[in-house]
Amino acid sequence: MHIEQLEYIVKVAETGSISIAAHNLHVSQSGISQSITKLEDELGVKIFKRNRRLGAVPTNEGKTLIKKAYEVLMKLHEFKEEAQTYNTVHTGNLKLSSIPGFMLFLLEPLSAYKKAYPNVNIEISEKTTQHIIEHVQNNQLDIGLITIYDDILKKGEDLIFEVILEGKMMVAVSKTSPLALLKTITPQQLMTQNVILYNGDYVKQFTNKLISQFGPLNMLFTTDNSAVIKKAIVEGLGISLAPDFTFKNDPDVLSGEIVPLEIIEFEQENVGLGWVRSDNNHFSINTKKFLEQFKFYSRMLNYSPRNE
Repeated sequence: MHIEQLEYIVKVAETGSISIAAHNLHVSQSGISQSITKLEDELGVKIFKRNRRLGAVPTNEGKTLIKKAYEVLMKLHEFKEEAQTYNTVHTGNLKLSSIPGFMLFLLEPLSAYKKAYPNVNIEISEKTTQHIIEHVQNNQLDIGLITIYDDILKKGEDLIFEVILEGKMMVAVSKTSPLALLKTITPQQLMTQNVILYNGDYVKQFTNKLISQFGPLNMLFTTDNSAVIKKAIVEGLGISLAPDFTFKNDPDVLSGEIVPLEIIEFEQENVGLGWVRSDNNHFSINTKKFLEQFKFYSRMLNYSPRNE
């Protein structure tokens, strides 16, 4: 048994596809397939069912083994982090920025990064997606955390993007709202509510598509301040729209003060959470090491709700 075999089964479970996993890991599809088959033969357990329509689907036994593989990889990651604190000294600066609402995604990877590299100075700021891209292009930031969608990918050939999490837009309502008793909401129901929107490019694009199909929204206000939006939702002043991955670690969602609802009867494209950096800026060791932490914790976050 080899560590990469555990990485392969975890990545295939995340993506649901051997071909996508191979692409993401920069290895051949046949290499992953053969490696997983050897692992299954060694263990005497079938981990995945191969299906042309559904892709690679974990068996019941496979689900348990994949979770164990995650635990092993986490411990190995912690082991490497601990070793780095003894034999590696990195100094310098790491400048990064996030769009409002996504700072929660940075807490764990930043904490782990700072523990591993205590001599690196970290500067964090909140900006809109457009401002982050401009600062990245001007080499004022090492990395930016943004929502990624088709129009963003056309911003410049000198930019490098990577999607870490994929999701879709959902509606956030107060627990006191009658809508909170529902799991879904239709565009027609949405049109009857007071709406508070974050002033972001993708949110504007999404709402414009809604409006073009179903008519105007009852706009209460728009703002760049995500804390104000959350407070207004909790107090029942209105509802809002946000990608589903923003709710995963949100304290108000976890406590039940804010209830996310799936939007039905409306076709929408997936939106991604990921990073952007400039191809013209030196890809420093500090940036590389931070992205390793960010990807690792994002993968764990992405895996849990899909397979529990």
